[in-house]
Amino acid sequence: MAAGRLAGRRILVVGGGQQSYDLEDAPVGNGRAIAITCAREGASVAVTDIDTAAAEETAELLRAEDGGGVVALTADASDEQAVVATLDETEKALGGIDGLVLNVGIAAGVGLQNTSAEDWDKVMAVNLRAHFLGLKHALPRMGAGGAAVLIGSVAGLRVMPLPAYSAAKAALEALSRHAAIEGAPDVRVNLLVPGLIDTSLGRLATKMYPQRAKVPIPLGRQGTGWEVANAALFLLSDEASYVTASSLVIDGGLSFTTRLF
Repeated sequence: MAAGRLAGRRILVVGGGQQSYDLEDAPVGNGRAIAITCAREGASVAVTDIDTAAAEETAELLRAEDGGGVVALTADASDEQAVVATLDETEKALGGIDGLVLNVGIAAGVGLQNTSAEDWDKVMAVNLRAHFLGLKHALPRMGAGGAAVLIGSVAGLRVMPLPAYSAAKAALEALSRHAAIEGAPDVRVNLLVPGLIDTSLGRLATKMYPQRAKVPIPLGRQGTGWEVANAALFLLSDEASYVTASSLVIDGGLSFTTRLF
């Protein structure tokens, strides 16, 4: 139920597209759910993704909402020139930028012995370098009341068989804290830490690793993209005006279990 909590805001959602992975009824992904929720709450939203069609599909959904302007962009979030160009285009299309959501991540390599140096570098480029670049170039453009939200993972808190992915997600906590101090007092920066979320990517992961579906979660189920979006909405809104350099875990209590797999 929209309440205009982001009325007048101009928000860039990096990684706002979505892949269906051939699922007939694919659940909404975190980035798309965040973009839609921001639009429903009155924000003008720019959606960027490395997949042009995915970004445009999200934009079409946003245009059906009651938000302000909507723009779809294509960019590689790990490429510095592309990041700067995306921010330029966002400011031109929306008239400025007040909020930033960095929702990008890939996985490669299972276990140390089966993770190549190339796997490691590729994951770090997307899962960590992209966030560094986004914060480095976006924070100076955001005025008082600005907010940035990084999307991490419970993999950064617990043991998973994906060393590069887990290491990059863990590093986001330190990066977000540093950015929060540099951005203060004008811009708040926080990290959102989802657990096992029922997205199309999550279902693909479960198909590859069936034990994922057997992980004991205290609340008895996986989360949804909408629940992640609502947490991001809080961190972007003035309701979180005294929250910065923090990590908000949304995992149904999973991080307090003994292990993931």
